Amino acid sequence: MSPDGIPINAVRGFLDTVAAMVTARGSARVIACWDDDWRPQWRVDLVPSYKTHRVADAEASDEEAVPDTLAPQVDMLREILPLLGVPVVGAPEAEADDVIADLSHSVGGDVDIASGDRDLVQLVSPRVTLLYTGGTSASRGGRPWVAIDPEIARERFGVPAELYADLAILRGDPSDGLPGAKGIGEKTAVALIQAFGSLDGILAAADDPASARPMTPAVRRSLLGSADQLRAAEQAVRLVHRPGRSALPEPGLSNPDAGLALASAWGVQGAAGRVTAALQAVAE
Repeated sequence: MSPDGIPINAVRGFLDTVAAMVTARGSARVIACWDDDWRPQWRVDLVPSYKTHRVADAEASDEEAVPDTLAPQVDMLREILPLLGVPVVGAPEAEADDVIADLSHSVGGDVDIASGDRDLVQLVSPRVTLLYTGGTSASRGGRPWVAIDPEIARERFGVPAELYADLAILRGDPSDGLPGAKGIGEKTAVALIQAFGSLDGILAAADDPASARPMTPAVRRSLLGSADQLRAAEQAVRLVHRPGRSALPEPGLSNPDAGLALASAWGVQGAAGRVTAALQAVAE
């Protein structure tokens, strides 16, 4: 709790994770990507079920008067991070994932993406690594993330990183409300990608009577019956760089003294100090 009795566990945990990642990875620069719109209408237009369960959960919490201890802490992070040297970037009608796609394309050199969202696997490349913080898995080094590069992505998910979105489109994703193709689970989706490549290749194979296993009659019927739905989901799921959507912030706009003063008022001065010290150590 802060001196005023406000929960600060998420703020402290986030700051400590940032400091640990900067120290472990030697990050020269850190940017926090923000949901300006966590459920953009253009995605809902493509996939009406997109995140509908999250809307229902929020409405249920309101009805039950469940205290929201996380949202105020997100606002606190939004305020303190830029002061500590971690600018926050969002974009109109865009989720944080979209901003990450833009900035990982725009920033030169190697890039680490830190997230618990597996959708970001699709951005992994020889120069882009996902520091996956989802679930309870930890790396062999005991850190609260697993570094996923192209080799690890293929080993872990059975498909190349650049085709991970195709996997999610085919099997669906309950966490985002993506329906997928009826009767096609993870194993079948992986087998289809391994046999025919991307969604384009898979749908072309479904339309070709001569295509062989794993294109069984049942799978073929499911794919052809779901083709329009899958195409719409593809537009919603695939993360692409859109020039001009997300602006790369200018470096050097921090105010560490103000950030540490604010952190002291909130009772997170230790974690905030670790962030500034880690960034300073890399800069030196």
